[in-house]
Amino acid sequence: MLLLAACSDSGVCRIEGKITNLEDDTIYVVFESEEMSMVDTIECYQPGRFRTELHQEGFRQATFFFDDRTAWFTVYLDDLQANKIEITGDVRFPTLLYAKGGRTNNELSTFRKKVEALLREDTKIRQTIVNASLSQNNELISRSADIKNQLNEQALIYIHDNPAKAASAVLIKTYFADPNDTRRIDELLITLSPEIQDHYLVSDLQQYSIRAKRTALGAEAPDFAATNIYGYSVSLDSFPQKYLLLTFTAPWCDMCRIDELYLNEIDRKYTKDQIEQLLITLDDDLVGLRSILKTDSIKWNLIADSAGQATQLFDLYNVSMLPRCFLIDEEGKIILKTENGVEIKQTLERLIQKEI
Repeated sequence: MLLLAACSDSGVCRIEGKITNLEDDTIYVVFESEEMSMVDTIECYQPGRFRTELHQEGFRQATFFFDDRTAWFTVYLDDLQANKIEITGDVRFPTLLYAKGGRTNNELSTFRKKVEALLREDTKIRQTIVNASLSQNNELISRSADIKNQLNEQALIYIHDNPAKAASAVLIKTYFADPNDTRRIDELLITLSPEIQDHYLVSDLQQYSIRAKRTALGAEAPDFAATNIYGYSVSLDSFPQKYLLLTFTAPWCDMCRIDELYLNEIDRKYTKDQIEQLLITLDDDLVGLRSILKTDSIKWNLIADSAGQATQLFDLYNVSMLPRCFLIDEEGKIILKTENGVEIKQTLERLIQKEI
């Protein structure tokens, strides 16, 4: 797939690569350090092949997005001993991309090769479920759950056998990060060796756990101060004594469409005294958004990513998947977290009908 190079003593990160079955020649990469992120765009110079260089030190990892962000892969830069990393694989199987170069990348590639058959089968199942019949779906979902359990078991074996390796922290995040229940993360973090407790990947997991608890069901919804696309200030206090539906979205997320989540139906069915909605999007095109909303019969209350506002709210609410919806009650408590519009509809019908 791709080839990622590391930061050498000269401070240069050379990135080259080759990806099979890549349909889009444009690749996006996000480099992350403790203080900042940097986005770059790479064009393939041959089908599936690209190269780039990073002339700045301090970046810990880089995530590559392929085929209009439908597949992605992260490479770790903090423990590289050479100036080059090779990444290979088939973009149709993003969990089976391999990075050669650096201890963490090498360790993770070794783990993936060990469970390659399971990862390949699981990807094929997910691709098949879309067009399968109901009976086939039930069978495939059952098999996918079985594969997940087997992968979790293999990850646990690796973590317990390698408590001093940063790759163990990556596997904890990959297989046991649940925004609704952090108990497994907390248990596994304790098993890691003291020598890596200060590693940024471990610190990130600890912060993930803190953020997840902050938005657990029954918790007080985190307050915020932002400006919507019309220039008005918005905070939790803007919606007193009513239900509030927070919806996190992005322009490239097909499942985030208003009709897919029944947000338009909810707006028509209930009054503003019963429930209000606030949409948070990673789109930063304020002019374009205002133009689109002018043609909508509903005046949506929307916070865009101008000045990084949406990004900050994504972090505050620990949003790691899209769409993500939070239903907050009249007392400011989180009573529902979901990506399912039907679940939102049914919950509101039950709650508001009870109050009538």
